[in-house]
Amino acid sequence: MRMRYLSVMLAAVATAWFLALSWTPASAQEGKDGKKKVQYPGAVRPTKAPPPGPPGPVPRMPDGKPDLSGIWNAQRQLPGDAEPEMLPWAAALTKQRTENYSADDPEARCVPGGVPRATPYHVQMVQTPTLVLILFEGNIHSFRQVFLDRTEHLKITEPLWYGDSIGHWEGDTLVVDTIGFNDKFWFDMAGHPHTTQLRVIERYHRRDYGNLDVEVTIQDPGAYSKPWVQHRLATLETDFDMTEYVCNENNQDTTRLVGNKDKH
Repeated sequence: MRMRYLSVMLAAVATAWFLALSWTPASAQEGKDGKKKVQYPGAVRPTKAPPPGPPGPVPRMPDGKPDLSGIWNAQRQLPGDAEPEMLPWAAALTKQRTENYSADDPEARCVPGGVPRATPYHVQMVQTPTLVLILFEGNIHSFRQVFLDRTEHLKITEPLWYGDSIGHWEGDTLVVDTIGFNDKFWFDMAGHPHTTQLRVIERYHRRDYGNLDVEVTIQDPGAYSKPWVQHRLATLETDFDMTEYVCNENNQDTTRLVGNKDKH
């Protein structure tokens, strides 16, 4: 029990440290049009890119395609991306969630983080010629499947946390197209919302042995007036194994979050 408690505490400290790096107070900045634009805290926007991963050539599959397999450190959003252009209801909801210190964040209740939320935990990618698996260390130890042998999406009858993902190669870049989402998860700690109209396009490019560039395009006309593009970097972990992290909707500490009214 003592070791289990220590493991949980260490995970909590690591999470808090990561979020502290990305958390900045709300501020108003003057745009080119002279108007003040409020930037809310919580979006993962570090001031600089993480240290580069180990150097070396890109590993390749027998068919010559880049092999994305490996254990990758959490995707870090790079500076310089434009803020999302939200519809009024989405902007108001994000403001409300932020001012409430993200107390209602679904991730605090150990439900899936959805796509394309970046977490502070490692992920492992396992690539085959027809399928790419993305295994998540954190939250509920969940996974995504990217099907490379399908060109059409499944007919989704029940909205999903991770959606239906199909992928194809454009040169050395894996392009992943995902639809079929529910509207329950947040994009980040700031609480940016979405609707079931959400479509996410991810572009994975392994530039060398230890660095994975990820471009994410969020398309959701129900919440955003134009696509929201993010650029991220993940780095390879060469001396680390995925560890067990179990939550499964058993977080007993959510009642201590500021603003949380759920006492059960």
